[in-house]
Amino acid sequence: MSEVLQLAKELILRPSVTPDDAGCQPLIAERLRRAGFACESLRFGEVDNLWATHGSGEGPVLVLLGHTDVVPPGPREAWASDPFVPEVRDGVLYGRGAADMKGSVAAFVIALERFVAAHPDHRGTVALLLTSDEEGDAIDGVRKVASVFRERGQRIDWCITGEPSSTRVLGDLLRVGRRGSLTGTLTVRGVQGHVAYPEKARNPVHAALPALAELAARRWADGSETFPPTSLQISNIHAGTGASNVIPGELQVLFNLRYNPHWTAAALRAECEAMLQAHGLDFAIHWHESGEPFFTPEGPLRAAAREVLAAHAGAVPEESTGGGTSDARFIAPLGAHCIEVGPVNASIHQVDE
Repeated sequence: MSEVLQLAKELILRPSVTPDDAGCQPLIAERLRRAGFACESLRFGEVDNLWATHGSGEGPVLVLLGHTDVVPPGPREAWASDPFVPEVRDGVLYGRGAADMKGSVAAFVIALERFVAAHPDHRGTVALLLTSDEEGDAIDGVRKVASVFRERGQRIDWCITGEPSSTRVLGDLLRVGRRGSLTGTLTVRGVQGHVAYPEKARNPVHAALPALAELAARRWADGSETFPPTSLQISNIHAGTGASNVIPGELQVLFNLRYNPHWTAAALRAECEAMLQAHGLDFAIHWHESGEPFFTPEGPLRAAAREVLAAHAGAVPEESTGGGTSDARFIAPLGAHCIEVGPVNASIHQVDE
């Protein structure tokens, strides 16, 4: 059994549903200490973060970025085998986190161990940064660690994130940036009443529908050579008491904008609120900014990744800024060039990952 497979199995055995690390990081820290790494535990609230470094502390600094937390497995009976008991079937590893992203974390650890064994006096610094809060709110994870790094003046030149980004075979896609993400939680206020007496009530659903239709239909920004289009998606609408004869007094709407550098979060907030105001709505809105867009230009990191992935996959990888978000959005603002490469993403967050 390969070292990567063995470690991936050991990590899957630990039910580290966000934000519980369930012992994954101590296991990794002990291994890396034996390999000569300095390991620092950074715990904020209920979230564990591990910062492990080897080298002079000077540049260049290469960081391997990952997370030990996983999403809930769902009903056990829906899985072909226990989600937290790793099983290899037909040459494929199954278990929650196999792809997202304990497989990548295991590969990172083994790669670091082998690198420092072969190059004990290497230039610069190699590091591993792990969090147990990537799949959750991502407040006390890499976002908080990046704030600490900024205060310390911690330098990061290059960052590789092991998110499952490949599409058909490992290495066929290389992420070189991401769109920003902005979530709005909208509350539209009305006046509750009896459906038979609409003149005595004000239906917030009826009032909001034209505004929501305009938000959804708007063409926010076209794509470019480096970024997909900006898009708005309404993900949840809720109103009512459950009774068919009651006009609701309030409507709640959850929506998200994935935006390219044509926009800023501040400009999007202002534009959305202006559209809602133009429809005369009585509303309140709470905004959550998950991260600004970032893009890694051509340089040594992209060139090296392209060469290695082409040799592995047999073809030059597609270089993309599509998909969702990752913790690289917190590292890029520190001045780092960030890329993402990892396993095929076909089964992530699903039953029988």
